[in-house]
Parts: sequence; structure tokens; C-alpha cells
Amino acid sequence: MIRSRVIGCGACLPANIVTNDDLAKRVDTSDEWIRERTGIRQRHIAVEGEKTSDMALGAAREALIDAGIDAGELDMIIVATTTPDESFPATATVVQSRLGMTRGAAFDVQAVCSGFIYGLSVADSLIRTGAARTILLIGAETMSRLLDWNDRATCVLFGDGAGAMVLQAHDGVGDNSDQGVLNTRIFSDGRLHDMLYTDGGVSSTQTVGKLKMQGKEVFKHAVTNIAAAIVASSQAAGLEIGDIDWFVPHQANQRILDGTARKLGIDPAKVISTVALHGNTSAASVPLALVTAVRDRRIKRGDLVLLEAMGGGFTWGAGLIRW
Repeated sequence: MIRSRVIGCGACLPANIVTNDDLAKRVDTSDEWIRERTGIRQRHIAVEGEKTSDMALGAAREALIDAGIDAGELDMIIVATTTPDESFPATATVVQSRLGMTRGAAFDVQAVCSGFIYGLSVADSLIRTGAARTILLIGAETMSRLLDWNDRATCVLFGDGAGAMVLQAHDGVGDNSDQGVLNTRIFSDGRLHDMLYTDGGVSSTQTVGKLKMQGKEVFKHAVTNIAAAIVASSQAAGLEIGDIDWFVPHQANQRILDGTARKLGIDPAKVISTVALHGNTSAASVPLALVTAVRDRRIKRGDLVLLEAMGGGFTWGAGLIRW
């Protein structure tokens, strides 16, 4: 059986850091208020002229170096983003050009904060069917460009950044002892649109719009849906939740991470959290957290790692990888 093995990963964050105290100078908030409600202490914010493709490229280059391959060996680039450089073409094609990749294909995936999980599902399917052998998957966002900086309920939550991984075809025996992606499970419910959306778009207002969110409702659905995705993925692999070594969640809010862990009886020490340093970087948050845990050697070869996220739409999902 063909498995999609992770052979490298990388990350890129804007150099510009905005702390809670910095935000308190702009809106009616405080470091204590933000920390108590979200767990966030700071976030990285792109400066003028710094684009999603710039961060995607930085993460891509790190991932390729980590994988020990060059761009000429890639068959495909997938960028998960809800903040592309332009309405078209795909930001993935910009990365493709700047990497010097002249073959294969490049395209974007849009599922907001679940984008990286959706992209993982697409990449894994393409590798399993033989349509591609080596795929660069990137989650990259400049969420700061969608924020109303006068709305303290939302502007304190988000940050910018990018994370990437290289997936390559690898022979497996077909059970949960295989190295690589064991399964992905993705879901959506469009009826919940009004809980998290932007009030603009190409065909509606011809503007980008600003992010709108019903925080309490998002929290409630996030814990329920993410927990369900974790259960679905672990059961599909014939595993108990206790068998999983590490959980790498979307970094939306520390309360959501804690609530999901309590609901499923997960040891908090197994949950990778970078929300305090990065805030919510949407599709970039899962790979950024993953890279952090790989670099500090918490995640090691052979570990079972479960990635999960929920985003606007609503979309949600999980992916289980033996590292």
C-alpha cells in the first residue's frame, strides 16, 4: 500500500511581533483581558509589502532543506490559504515560480482554518492514487489584512505566518504500523456560515471585507466538532485515543484546546500549544505548531501524531500521521 510519508517540514513568521500591550495602545483591551480569554501573549504581523507568498516561500524553502530535496523533484505544490496575494492566480503558482519549479502543478485550497487538514487530505489522496509522488503542502496566511483593528473581540486573536511539509510516496503494509499518513477525515456544514465569515468578496461587494465572528457559538461548535473528528480519525485507524502520542490542534484559543482535551480525556501534556506566541494563524497554525514540536524534539520518528482543525464554513477535520 502506498503511504504519504512526511520527509521534511519548515516554518516562516514575520519578524514584526505585536504584543498584547502593543494592542492595548490601539483598542480598549489589556494583556490580562486577552490572556485570560485566549491564552495569547503575542502574534507576528506582516508589515506593509510582506505578502502571503513571501511567508509561504520561506516555509517551503525550509521544508525542502529539511527533506533534503530541491524544487525540481516536486510534482505538485498545494497552498492552503484564505488570504491569497491576489484573487487569481493561485498563490501556489507564485511559490512555484519563485522556487524555480518548472513542471507539475500548483494550486490553492480554501477551507479557512481547516485549510491545512483539507490540503493534507488532497495531497494524501493524490499520492495514494499515484497521481503524484512528491508534494509540497503549505499553510500560509496574512490574517491581519482581514481584521477590523477597532474590534477588540477579533483583532486580538489573529496573526500571520506559514508552515509547510513535504510528503512523498512510501511503501507500507496497510495497517496502523505504517509510517506516514494513516488517514484523514474532513467535514463541513454550510448552515453555520454566519458564525464566522468576512463581510466582503469578489462577487458580492468587490472588496476583501472584514472578519466577523460570533465567539461563543464558535467555541461551542469547535469543541464538539474537533472532538468528533479526533474520534473518527482514531477509530478509522483502529486505535484508541490513548494510543496517540501527540495532538497538534489548530491554535485558535487555549480554552478550545483545553476544552477538547477535557471532553476526550486527553492528557494536556500531549497537546502541542503555540497559541501564546502565534495567535490564530488560520491555515498556518497546524503546521507552525507541528514544526515547533518537531524542532524541540517532542515529536520523534515512530510517534503517532493527530492534526486537527476547525474553521469558517464551518469546516473541520483531522489527520493521523505516524511520524
